Amino acid sequence: MKKYIFTLLAILCFALVQGQSITNSSYSTTGHIKSDGTIQNSSYSTKGHIKDDGTIQDASYRTIGHIKSDGTIQDASYSTVGHVKSDGTVQNSSYSTIGHIKDDGTVQNASYSTIGHASGIKKEWAAVVFFFFKFD
Repeated sequence: MKKYIFTLLAILCFALVQGQSITNSSYSTTGHIKSDGTIQNSSYSTKGHIKDDGTIQDASYRTIGHIKSDGTIQDASYSTVGHVKSDGTVQNSSYSTIGHIKDDGTVQNASYSTIGHASGIKKEWAAVVFFFFKFD
């Protein structure tokens, strides 16, 4: 029994260190966001970073945007590009709804069609990856 519990805890710790997967609507993995905010593609190559202070960086650590505490998403020049409401509604800079992020991590477009999944990832982080910045 102890070995079973230890194995289960080891798997859980490994999953938390590795981060969460980002998938498309068919559940194919398109990327990962590690718990430290590192954004990776499906091959685990680093494509960007989200810092604790909300700074969004590309793979070379150049600042490309900011996440404010109120859910406002800004570009590198602090111009607002969008908003993430507490209910998961994602809006562009003109406050038009462009998507939704459900509590279970389902990511939907404005018409409520599922475009992906980001389970266990902060809504603002999911919005950055799916709607506002391209990490190619």
